[in-house]
Amino acid sequence: MNRKPPARRAPPPSTNKHAHPGRWEGKAKPDWLARALARAGVLPQGEAEDAIKAGRVSVNGKVVKQPLAPVPPGAAVRVDGQPVSLEAPTRVLAFHKPAELLTSTVGQHGVGTVYEVLLPQLPPELAGFTWHAVGRLDRGTTGLLLFTNDDKLVTHATSPDTHLTKRYVATVFSEADEEKVEPLRHGVQLEDGPARPAKVRLRDAHTVEVTVTEGRNHQVKRMLGAVGLPVRALHREAVGGVELDVPEGSFRLLTDAEVTEGLRYPPGTNKE
Repeated sequence: MNRKPPARRAPPPSTNKHAHPGRWEGKAKPDWLARALARAGVLPQGEAEDAIKAGRVSVNGKVVKQPLAPVPPGAAVRVDGQPVSLEAPTRVLAFHKPAELLTSTVGQHGVGTVYEVLLPQLPPELAGFTWHAVGRLDRGTTGLLLFTNDDKLVTHATSPDTHLTKRYVATVFSEADEEKVEPLRHGVQLEDGPARPAKVRLRDAHTVEVTVTEGRNHQVKRMLGAVGLPVRALHREAVGGVELDVPEGSFRLLTDAEVTEGLRYPPGTNKE
């Protein structure tokens, strides 16, 4: 004799008016497999996707062939039968960007990218990560460009709400003096809204040091242009407490102290 399954009880109504169905309310949100492998430095994301599709990756003993498959916290993951850790320590690289490179993963019209210069230099212990540029520098702008495996650090460092300083040195065509740069200290009006007051110091008549806490497109160039000081060359010397101290085209790994103190990014911020 067939029995009908018991009727399902409707779940009690949520008391949280902001709750959304499908959200991981109150739980650790799982990462997706390919990104988890890349974040942990096991494989770059493209290679991780290929390995997953080829059936080389298992989660809790089962082969998974979907790169977007969620990975529960604490899952046992193996690649080619070998256990791997998905712990994702935050790593940050300080790179000295040369001129005439794009802050992009794809070159344009024969113009190279920062990745083409950076990635071949990385030792094996860093080569497995997927690296995200922390903000951008224009093609002609040189200086400090940070890279990280932690996309949350990118958001932290580039958000205007963080007020993380960026110090630039501009070589200008016109002759600079205190009267010309004074409006920058109070905030000049740009086409996309007023700029925040900047810290400005004259190094000489054609060299102006500008420290801002925003990162809008071409911001420093536009600010200086607004006060009659068109920029001939622009160089970034520092981000937060991290100073540029490596030769052009080279990089170094930041210390944990530089990440937590210099970038004001506390340990564990990258964890869900």
